[in-house]
Amino acid sequence: MENLKSMNIEQKRKLENIFFVVVGNIMAAASVNRIITPMHLYNGGFTGIAQLLRVFFLEVLHLPQIPGVDYLGLIYYTINIPLFVLAYKALGKRYCVTSMLSIGVLAASMALIPVAKAPLFDDYLTACVVGGLVSGIGAGLVMRGGTSGGGQDIVGTALSKINPNAKVGIIGIIINCAIYAVCFLVYDIKIVIYSFIYSTIISLSIDKVFIQNINVQATIFTKKEGISDLIMSTLGRGVTRWEGEGAYTEDLTYILCVMISKYEIDVLMDLVHSIDEHAFVIMNENTRVYGNFTKKLTSEANKLNLKENKNVK
Repeated sequence: MENLKSMNIEQKRKLENIFFVVVGNIMAAASVNRIITPMHLYNGGFTGIAQLLRVFFLEVLHLPQIPGVDYLGLIYYTINIPLFVLAYKALGKRYCVTSMLSIGVLAASMALIPVAKAPLFDDYLTACVVGGLVSGIGAGLVMRGGTSGGGQDIVGTALSKINPNAKVGIIGIIINCAIYAVCFLVYDIKIVIYSFIYSTIISLSIDKVFIQNINVQATIFTKKEGISDLIMSTLGRGVTRWEGEGAYTEDLTYILCVMISKYEIDVLMDLVHSIDEHAFVIMNENTRVYGNFTKKLTSEANKLNLKENKNVK
């Protein structure tokens, strides 16, 4: 406990991120192996591809099952290896390494958590809801930890960095359509429908947990100069500034408006208070943005937070 209290902000944030990544990946793997696979339901994305390949290896090629190890985790890690190159080139060494470690935790969990021999639930809808919530919350925690669980996460993040206007969702739609088309041929329409419901619940759960997806409009009222420059240089966000006058005091007041993600609120408030402890700040969440607004990675926010701490000191 004393060691925890002695940690600085950056060390605590790193520890928190590691916790999110490990717990999130274990939750996602447990959902697949204990709830979804026994019901013959399928994820979208690379996890769904790995599930189909697992069925092919075991039920078509009749490969012998390795005692205590499931093929799903091994397959998932293998098909993600080419994406490590993409992550390294587009997102940098740090994101590549953290993604490799995160995917390793997920793959190991998938390989070691035993697949339930009998379904945990009697009906498909309950399995979809419970499995989707557990898996979606897990995936959201992983992304909140500043990395990804691989597959479409890496592809989407890389494309958003290379081209902010890229239609990343189309890739996911194509992959999912291919997966569910195979499911329809192998099983029936019921499996396809419930798998789609399961994937939809995952997506909704991720959005609730991954606070980086929440846009926030911050309006700052201050009598001191320098805040807008500090925000632009540290957060890399554009700031609009007006000059106003207090109706009661008739003092000159600077009004600043900036769009950030919810993950950046703490950093923004520290920047503001480093110059003006009495600044008045209004936050509006879930603001829609049209135009050039960059979705920053949580790992980038960590770097910015460290930089900000050094600037304040």
